[in-house]
Amino acid sequence: MTQTLINKKAVNEKYSALFQASRAALDEGSSPLFNRMREISLKRFEQVGVPGFKNEDYKYTNLERVFGKDYRPVLAYETVDVDLNEVFKCDVPQLDTYTILLVNGWYYARNKELEGLPEGVVVGSLKQIANEKPELVESFLNRQAALSNDPLVALNTAFAQDGFFLYVPDNVKFEKPVQVINLTRAQESVFSTQRNLIVAGKNSEAKVIFCDHTLTSTECLGNNVTEVFVGDEAVVDVYTIQNQNNKSNSVNSTFFKVGEKSNLLSGVATLHGGLIRNNLVVSLDGENAEASVFGMSFTDKRQHVDNYTNIQHNQANCLSNQLYKNVLDEDSVGAFTGRIHVARDAQKTNAFQRNNNVLLTDSAKMNTKPQLIIDADDVKCSHGATVGQIDEDALFYLRARGIGEKDARMMLMNAFAHEVVQEIRIEPLRDRIDELVEKRLKGELAKCHSCDKN
Repeated sequence: MTQTLINKKAVNEKYSALFQASRAALDEGSSPLFNRMREISLKRFEQVGVPGFKNEDYKYTNLERVFGKDYRPVLAYETVDVDLNEVFKCDVPQLDTYTILLVNGWYYARNKELEGLPEGVVVGSLKQIANEKPELVESFLNRQAALSNDPLVALNTAFAQDGFFLYVPDNVKFEKPVQVINLTRAQESVFSTQRNLIVAGKNSEAKVIFCDHTLTSTECLGNNVTEVFVGDEAVVDVYTIQNQNNKSNSVNSTFFKVGEKSNLLSGVATLHGGLIRNNLVVSLDGENAEASVFGMSFTDKRQHVDNYTNIQHNQANCLSNQLYKNVLDEDSVGAFTGRIHVARDAQKTNAFQRNNNVLLTDSAKMNTKPQLIIDADDVKCSHGATVGQIDEDALFYLRARGIGEKDARMMLMNAFAHEVVQEIRIEPLRDRIDELVEKRLKGELAKCHSCDKN
């Protein structure tokens, strides 16, 4: 116990010392809107430090070990030779997108200027927009994240310098998706911090696809935060596809503020990764708002994927649906913590949550903890979780019809995952995810063409 406390203290002090040593570089390489938040955010981080097993929200994931390793912090834009067309081809057939590249948390300098954007839509570097058009950023940056008690969100705010920004004005239907490719590429272990901000105005529409990849096999750590503001009567889809090497570690915290009569869809597909922690907080702050939240992961070797959701029903007549599924192989570990909170005035709430998991080996492990907190009295809420093996009766049924055991297992796993995949509202992306899932279940790398070793 003493050793654990000493290590925790050393880890926390390391990041405090790194902040003080890097303060000039952080300020110089960013925007005043970022810089004014740093000091207070670091103090908030220091009050708790990197969460350990005693933190109820992180009890299934050992982040002290990960954050305690030595990394080179990425504190400025670094010239990296990446040709989006030749080096990286994360193509989704038939899917037409605006493609944006970020490398090690920074907006890539060679991104091509986007053509054909609807009038008033702004897409680009969060740092650059914060400097050139602060009026678009100031009212939203760190509004939802600041409400969090998560020390890693505070650590992100202390170190954040750049990231992705999207602004869609009121009444603009921005139907063509934006594909944000997040690459980690370094010859040594790096610590990166990325901050993203998405603002969708009243009665607007937007779709964003985040693709997280590694181009090298070195160990890395990313601590990323995304804030999404969904205006009244807006429709917003945000998808994340994680396909990183087995030495990668990432903590991703996403905050959604959802307005009246709006519709949010959030989906996360984890195909590969070393240790991944996904935090998702949805605040339904307008009446008659709807949120669909889904996720799935496929793990093997010693991979570790932890999904945490917190759905806050703050107004009446809102609906939320959650569905998370995991397939765990070999010695991998999964975790799911899903919390629904219905506030006192959130009458006529409908909130549903389900987490289903399949263990393919005796050594795979899954921890699941659904939570329901209801302060209103006129609601319909449910939650449930299952952990089991492949349905042997279904397997027998398929084999009895001449299907080999391997193919029969594959069919059952595909059917298990497809319930999540079909939630995707972009058809070409849905087909592509179906293909990637099938490859992943076959034991193939399921990587994009030019990604390095997984």
